[in-house]
Amino acid sequence: MSPIDDIRKNRLEKLNILKSKNIEPYPVKTGKISSLAEVLGKFKTLEKKKAKTAIAGRIIAKREHGSSIFADIYDGEAKLQAYFKKDSLGNESFDAFQETIDIGDFVYLKGRVFTTKKGEKTLEAGEWKILSKSLLPLPEKWHGLQDIEERFRKRHLDLLMNENVREVFSIRHKLIKFLRDFLDKENFIEVETPILQSQAGGALAKPFVSHHNALNIDLYLRIAPELYLKRLLVAGYKKIYEIGRNFRNEGIDATHNPEFTMLELYEAYANADSHIEFVEKMIKHLAKNLFGKPLIQYKDQTIDLSKKFKKITFDEALSRYALIRDFEKLSDKELALKAKQLGLEPEKIAYRGKLADEIFKKICRPKMIEPTFIVNHPQEISPLAKPSSIEGKADRYQLIIRGLEIVNGFSELNDPLKQRDFFENQQKLKAKGEEEIMPLDEEFLEALEYGMPPAGGLGIGIDRLIMLFTNTTNIKEVILFPTLKPRE
Repeated sequence: MSPIDDIRKNRLEKLNILKSKNIEPYPVKTGKISSLAEVLGKFKTLEKKKAKTAIAGRIIAKREHGSSIFADIYDGEAKLQAYFKKDSLGNESFDAFQETIDIGDFVYLKGRVFTTKKGEKTLEAGEWKILSKSLLPLPEKWHGLQDIEERFRKRHLDLLMNENVREVFSIRHKLIKFLRDFLDKENFIEVETPILQSQAGGALAKPFVSHHNALNIDLYLRIAPELYLKRLLVAGYKKIYEIGRNFRNEGIDATHNPEFTMLELYEAYANADSHIEFVEKMIKHLAKNLFGKPLIQYKDQTIDLSKKFKKITFDEALSRYALIRDFEKLSDKELALKAKQLGLEPEKIAYRGKLADEIFKKICRPKMIEPTFIVNHPQEISPLAKPSSIEGKADRYQLIIRGLEIVNGFSELNDPLKQRDFFENQQKLKAKGEEEIMPLDEEFLEALEYGMPPAGGLGIGIDRLIMLFTNTTNIKEVILFPTLKPRE
């Protein structure tokens, strides 16, 4: 029998002792309580008045000293020391606590607060009851949960034992709140569009497929909400956004999880240029509200977001970071050779624009630390964007910070005939073996024919944004329960 099994057996015995004393180890009612933060906030007043107060939380430490016991209580927000004295509780109550309560158990306590000689704020329990008996021991704070994958599998323990992990998700909560507040002040309204879709459109990605029994049709978990949001522009909405889950049946790495959170935003009568200014303003606003200043950390570097963000073209990025000059003048064969020299496998990539984009993602993007807008992407990889004034280029931008794609935005294509042409070109690429293509969506094309105003649109990967603001290098660190292969 393993040590864990021994501990569990011992705790089951304690559970039975509680039951034998007619003590319910998992009661329905807790009783009226104050949070530990509230108690600590008015501690001096409670101490002065000798007023009784009730608290509840998990025991995270327990120290026995003969006829007295000290325990640390944690309620998810704050920690407070509790003191159990045999003379005050009485023999039966004290002995029951000593005999049956372990680290990890949840308890209700009621009593008066005082300050110890060492200055420790403490509640002396005049009464107690168990709220939940734990059967497995918590890991040791410094040694019990070190394996990275184990941390992700047992995130409940990771969050409980690691304050820095809880802080990441506190920042996540605040950032999404500040993002919504910012958009509310800019007069955007939040909407919801289908997650189950009859066609997986709005992005170049592989979908997850399911089947609806009653309708007897295949449905796809959405890869993006874009086409539905644009239909709302047709409907007359001027400023809309959605924050929600998207799903892409692709590889998992440091910046990709199959299930992820996305902000998509559309504004009638805007364009890529006006949204570049809007995005810069938004990122600076988030940093200032989170940290009080427009500075973020990257490893041991400080990135100053107060400076004007840089802007370079897609071709300039290839030249500067991948040493591929005059990209447009290279033949397909020459580009493939360059890609091979850079460690890519061009034979697995079906078309020229996709190959250039792979070079950008693998070689250029990781080298871009300071905030930089990339503009004028190949139209071939931007089938939902308006063409720019430069032939073969899209009126599109990406914001890269710390090697992460933070924002992807377009001047949205609203010409239904050109949109049909781009969709049909995607079908030709599918015939060549390309898997990541957009289906020809007739319902969307019909909606466009009723007229969609000129508009700017953008997408922000919320998880990568959290990575940026928490100095994190793996997306799993900012998702509460990331996708993992089950243990066999």
